[in-house]
Formats: sequence, C-alpha cells, structure tokens
Amino acid sequence: MSGTDVVIVGAGAAGLSLAHWLTEQAPRAPLSTPLSVTLIDAPPGPLRPPDRTWCFWEGPGGPYDALLTAAWDRLRVHGPDGAATTGRTTPLRYKMLRSTEFSTAVGTRITAAGVRRLTAVVHGIVDDPVGREGAEVHGTRADGSPLRLRARWVFDSRPPRVAPPARTVLLQHFRGWFVRTRRPSFRPDTADLMDFRTPQPARGLSFGYVLPTGPCTALVEYTEFSRTVLTGEGYDRALRHYLDRILGIDGYEVTAAEQGVIPMADTRSTVRAGASVFRIGAAGGATRPSTGYTFAGVQRQTRAVAALLHAGRVPVPPPAHGPRARAMDAVLLRALDTGRVAGAPFFTRLFRTVPLPTLLRFLDGDTRPSEDFAIGLRTPVRPMLHTALELPFVPRRATNGRPPR
Repeated sequence: MSGTDVVIVGAGAAGLSLAHWLTEQAPRAPLSTPLSVTLIDAPPGPLRPPDRTWCFWEGPGGPYDALLTAAWDRLRVHGPDGAATTGRTTPLRYKMLRSTEFSTAVGTRITAAGVRRLTAVVHGIVDDPVGREGAEVHGTRADGSPLRLRARWVFDSRPPRVAPPARTVLLQHFRGWFVRTRRPSFRPDTADLMDFRTPQPARGLSFGYVLPTGPCTALVEYTEFSRTVLTGEGYDRALRHYLDRILGIDGYEVTAAEQGVIPMADTRSTVRAGASVFRIGAAGGATRPSTGYTFAGVQRQTRAVAALLHAGRVPVPPPAHGPRARAMDAVLLRALDTGRVAGAPFFTRLFRTVPLPTLLRFLDGDTRPSEDFAIGLRTPVRPMLHTALELPFVPRRATNGRPPR
C-alpha cells in the first residue's frame, strides 16, 4: 500500500481543477515541502464523464482564457412574444470552454508539476473516524490489479450513490447540436442565452440556446426545466423545429452532439463524508440549483480548498453558493414546480428590467442584499411570497436526484 498527501477521485472538472490549483498556488507555512497529489481517473466507459461544454461568466484575463472556444460580451434573450432583449455583459464576459481542451491542457500541466495519475475504478474509501490516520482508497486498476492507497486527505468528485433529501427536484435536460450552415446564419459577437419562442411545457420552461463560434458555426441546444426527460427522438424533433421554424435556417450539417441531465434541487449538500474525506464539485454542491451552472462554483470551491491545504488547515470545501442564494433558489424551484410562476415570462422580465451585469452577478450569487431585494420586486411578488411562506413546512424527501412522483 502506497501513500500520498492528497488523493483526488475523478478527473472531471472538479478533480482537475483541484489538482490545477494545488500545483498553481505556492505552499505557505507551516508546510515546508509541496504536497504529494494523486489523481485517480475512471477507465474509459460509463464511469468517465462524457465530453461536454462548460459556460460561465467572469472578467477578461481568467486562468483558462487561452483554452476558450469562444467568448461574448453581448447576450440576447427572446421572450415568448418574440421580442429580443440584448445587453452587454461588461465588465464580464460569457465564456465557452470545451472539456476536451480543458482536460488536455490542465492534465499536461499538472503531470509536469508532479501530480501522480492513476486509472482505476474506486470501490470504497475507508476513513479513520478520528481523522488522525487519514483514509484508504480501495479500487481496481486498469490492469485488474487491486489498488490500496493511503492519503491524509481524500476529495471525491463522483456523484453520490444516494442523493440528499430535497423538497423540490426539477431536471435541467438538454441536447445540443454543433451545426455548420451553408450560408452565414449567426452573429459571432452575440450569444443567445435563452430563446423562449419554443413551445412551453405546462410546468417548468423550455428554451433554445445558441453559442455562435463563427458566421456559419454554432452550438445550438434545446433545454427544458421539467420533471421528466425526453426521448432521443423528442430532443431531435425539438432541435429541428427550433432550427427550421424558429431560427429559419435553411440547410445545415450536424457535426457533433452533446446531451446531459442536471438535477436542480434544494438539497442540503454534505461536503464532509468523513474526518478526512470530502466531496467536491457537483457532489459538493457546486451546481447553482436555479440555473444548473457549475463550472464557476467548482473554481471557487477548489481554489479555496487548495488554499486551505497549503496553509496547513483542515480543507473543508466551502459552499460554492451562499445561504441567501440557496434560499432564493429553493423558492424559485418550488414556484416553478407548482406552476405558480411561469418560467418563460419570469426570466424574460428579469432580463428586460435588470441591467445585464447586475443580473449575471445575481445568478452567480455575487449581489448585495439590497440588490437582491430590488431584483425580487421585478418578480411575481405574490406567488413568490406565498411560496416562501409555505416552504418551511414542506418536508424534504429522499428522491435519489429525481423528481418525486
């Protein structure tokens, strides 16, 4: 059995980001030598996350700007009535990052910095309940041999086997097509964040999402917030309708596709799985429940964990989103799920009445209470207040990350 200071289970966005920040930041006292870090990736197959696109907003000069596929400082939202609202994101930029570029570049850099990488299926993590002896990671290597690895700290980014109880669970589910058109069809300087001209479900919402990478190329997605997912043909039918009938694009080629399901739930994420074992990433509450955005929360959380480790402190991952943001998310999710609030008009009004940079900071949980109050006045006050008052009396139920029946 070999040993290491830090074991990171999973080499997706959270695992690679933590390894990146551990090697990027310089250790401080009381540490005299750099931490030894081992990153365990799942073998190719269903346990390894598929290639995907991450989007987030931040100022220019971010740590991954050299890896971006595209970035925009103009965002557009189409309301159900067809009217478009376009705004500038300055001083922020909306950024698009492909997981393939991120994994390749960050993986190369952390390997050069001394991170040990293993490919294995992790079966269990045995924690010393007192925390003095760290934890043991047990698994099977790619060649079939057993893995036993002792670490002072273990960070697990895998989805939990049992989702925490929740009062409301909606699913953000989507399919995206990377398309190439015969003639110029997109404005490369403007991304369509939400296009509500799509047919709306009875509860929840649906929208189109267009990220142009050139006049003739874009990622076009169909997204729903609802209780149930669609069939493969259902997504394809919705995408064809959106491209053909709503965007009016005549002639396009689908060059690649991606699909995903993100639970949107008002759970109480438990980041501590043992005295020396912690959850990070989506498993550690990095996903914003009301939007599904995760990458920015992952960066805040893993950067803070790396700083704690370098300072020689207990590296409990901090919440990626504050209690006020999580409380507002819980109200919105239940208001959407009960049908008290129609999603398309709700988001359309916000984008039409709130300055775009302020709204983006709000969606990232970075606004002051006074700003939150002002934005709240631009929502359907009576149904939102009704929902807020009833929420403390709604029980949390085990859902395994799926909407309750």
